[in-house]
Amino acid sequence: MLAVGGVHQIYWEESGNPDGVPALYLHGGPGGSLNNGSYRTKFDPARFRIIGLDQRGCGRSTPHVTLPGYDLAENSTSFLVDDIERVREHLGVEQWLVNGVSWGSTLALAYAQAHPQRVTGVVLMAVTTTDRFQVDWITETVGAIYPEAWDRVASHAEQAGVGYRRGEGRLVEAYARLMSHADPAVRDAASYAWIDWEDSHVSIGSEATHSGGRWDDRDYRHVFATLVTHYWAHDAFLDPPILDRMERLEDLPATLIHGRRDVSGPAVVPWRLHRSWPGSELIVVEDEGHGGPSMVEAWCLANTRHADRLEREHRR
Repeated sequence: MLAVGGVHQIYWEESGNPDGVPALYLHGGPGGSLNNGSYRTKFDPARFRIIGLDQRGCGRSTPHVTLPGYDLAENSTSFLVDDIERVREHLGVEQWLVNGVSWGSTLALAYAQAHPQRVTGVVLMAVTTTDRFQVDWITETVGAIYPEAWDRVASHAEQAGVGYRRGEGRLVEAYARLMSHADPAVRDAASYAWIDWEDSHVSIGSEATHSGGRWDDRDYRHVFATLVTHYWAHDAFLDPPILDRMERLEDLPATLIHGRRDVSGPAVVPWRLHRSWPGSELIVVEDEGHGGPSMVEAWCLANTRHADRLEREHRR
């Protein structure tokens, strides 16, 4: 655990080769966690010094955003970027290869733009930029593909007494208000409605499985729904957005991996990112969505290629 200011402590872990290529992994969400550490299998432990952390307010970091009196004003992308930098300094890492999946890819981009001199390369899977276009897509527009699920999540917000009417406001802002409501029963009902929507739009061609029961954990469910809606309601607190700051990354190499069938995050998102990033390569996996075995294989190979590149550069 690393104290990063105020009441916050960040959980971090490392594995692999202590003399290997430093590589950072950033999990999804916002509000996810490192879970069982399966991210470590995406790196050759003989070649990499593998570092992961649970982001502020969730996972094994403390306190959780569900703690009574927690100040959400202390949880934004700039705080997360600062936390990452404190972990880097604490571990004595000069530079690292930054990996991010889903929301973690937005955070990886924000970190790299803030500290490009600390980044040797970027590897992203299920690419997000969490700008207004993408947030509106994932909370409103994609309802055209899942109209039954969107009707359920919108109807819940309309009936919850927070002043939301479809067509007259942003759904995600209504849920951010619901997840900050004083009544725990209101928060609980909203969390169930939100994760029902989440599971619907990330499931391609199959029923939502509630991710193997992880939503049964009430605190995890509340943390996730609170942080997702908090960040999305504020377009990830990124002003200007990622795509308007790409000149900061023009000299960095990157691999962007995305599924063509990812209706939650359309392929135009990584395509726009790639078009504005001369050092990037874009890999689109035609038959997968928001993750899949071929995407994971491409992720592993990308890390290996970046390690080869860094070792060649070191020898020169």
